[in-house]
Amino acid sequence: MEWRTFWMTICVMILYVSISSYVVQSRMNNYDPDYLDSFIHEYTFKKIKEQNPVTGTLYNISLPWNFSGIDVSFVRLRTGRFRKNGANYGFFRIPPKIHTLPYVKRLDIIYQNLGNWSSYYYNVPNHTFVAPVIGFLAYDSDSSIDKGKLLLSIARDPIEVHFPSIDLPEDFQNLELKCVRFGHDGVVGFSNVTKASTCVVRDQGHFSIVVPSKSGKTNRKGWEWWMVGVVAGASALFLLVFCPVVAYKSYRLNRIRKMEKQSERSEALDSIYIGSSRMPSAQGIRTQPVLENSYVP
Repeated sequence: MEWRTFWMTICVMILYVSISSYVVQSRMNNYDPDYLDSFIHEYTFKKIKEQNPVTGTLYNISLPWNFSGIDVSFVRLRTGRFRKNGANYGFFRIPPKIHTLPYVKRLDIIYQNLGNWSSYYYNVPNHTFVAPVIGFLAYDSDSSIDKGKLLLSIARDPIEVHFPSIDLPEDFQNLELKCVRFGHDGVVGFSNVTKASTCVVRDQGHFSIVVPSKSGKTNRKGWEWWMVGVVAGASALFLLVFCPVVAYKSYRLNRIRKMEKQSERSEALDSIYIGSSRMPSAQGIRTQPVLENSYVP
């Protein structure tokens, strides 16, 4: 029993590692920014509903542990006040005279800072991020969670995006910084950095600052995917070969033990050898013949 338990435990551990590797690999290969936006909106909507938010107050939203590192904040505004005063929260300065399409009485603005998750959800070919991807989206506060995304009509001053920090390695010092905007249709737009760590945009969405990538730079993300794939493949192959053998041996061992227990309950038999084979043998127990009558004619 100890031998079987030991190997079955090993199989379970290997299976757990294999499944975990597969889940991680699937997650790394299926980062969807649209899904992230929908999840953050739905999660924020549910959390903020519990707090009965005050109009004009900024709230920080703590996401589940598997999204740790992504900062989210929320503010609810009256449309009239928003059109008159704009909004100056977080890293965005939204000027006055901006209209929502369609018109709503109140709107919710959700701010995002993807931090170290930026390069997983967004990618700019032949460029390297030197700032995190940050963004904001506007929703109708009176609509259901699966609807209500608003459009912003900007007629005058643009929106200013102030990035919290720029991480520019020494070998990138002489490269030109570029603002980048990620559109809903997957289109990536570039513009110039107007001043230190600031970009100007004319729509909501997600933004960052990039520099051209240098040739020969290691693609760390691709290397990580390759390693996860190797580990998952090796674990799966080991399970396919090793676990069936362990299961078969455990089945045979269990069957032999059942036969032994069954034989212990039955009458014990002697054994004899016929050639090289050992066979059970029982002594004769037949009743000896006895005459019914001792009279002999």
